[in-house]
Amino acid sequence: MRTPPRFKPLARRGWVLLASWPLGGCGGVLDPQGPVGAAEKLILLNSLGIMLAIVVPTILATLGVAWWFRASNRRAVYRPDWEYSGRIELVVWAIPAMTVLLLGGIGWAGSHLLDPAKALASSAAPLEVDVVALDWKWLFIYPEQGVASVNRLVAPVGRPISLRLTSATVMDSFFVPQLGTQIYAMPGMTTRLNLQADRLGRFPGLSAMFSGDGFSRMSFVFDALPDAQFQAWAAAAKAQGPALDAAGYQALARPSQGVAPTTYSAVAPGLFDALARTQTPPPPAGAAVAMPTAMEP
Repeated sequence: MRTPPRFKPLARRGWVLLASWPLGGCGGVLDPQGPVGAAEKLILLNSLGIMLAIVVPTILATLGVAWWFRASNRRAVYRPDWEYSGRIELVVWAIPAMTVLLLGGIGWAGSHLLDPAKALASSAAPLEVDVVALDWKWLFIYPEQGVASVNRLVAPVGRPISLRLTSATVMDSFFVPQLGTQIYAMPGMTTRLNLQADRLGRFPGLSAMFSGDGFSRMSFVFDALPDAQFQAWAAAAKAQGPALDAAGYQALARPSQGVAPTTYSAVAPGLFDALARTQTPPPPAGAAVAMPTAMEP
């Protein structure tokens, strides 16, 4: 049955959508906007190429054997007493062994070159940002600027970002797919991550680990701005908004979902270090939140 002319564009778009559906969940990873994400994409493509070098010939050989030894092919020789071939054994074992060595080498080299704690090569000094996972939102503290933000990470484009991460509740996972490197934020511990955005834009960030009722809405945005706009944003945050003192943290730390991005004009000294040393379990929803004892007033 032929497709009516007026439906051909729809049918064509339908085939495109169907063909791209398997890659729908990987769009962020396959569209890197920074050096770390670009390096991780290269590792993925190299690994894919190595595996396809095995998978494609194997599929073709399987189809070829099935076609050659079909019942109607009189030229195919049936050898019921054949049981061993050294050449076949060499091919069967050597090629997978070589594949494992190549994939392992790429993984080993990449894991060292892309060490999350390793500073990125740049002539610009990195922007220091402290990240705290809460229920169910992200707190970003800027020690140099003396401000903080919730569910919005702002940084200058082309400038490395040095992140310190911890969790004030349960174990969580920080991930900006287009910038690369998913990393855990754990209570009582500090992990480090270095990222950089090479292009202006807004990139989605998320929690990549289940952490309770509000997990699905525990997302944030990463805004890569020109340096002048970043400085203006920091100055505007410094000039207005509440302070993240003991009372402010008490209110923020209570479990909540879908929190709109907001800023704090000041941050209690030592807040991140105190949270990183705290190993108390998270309180139930609606309960009072105990302040870290090591935090300065």
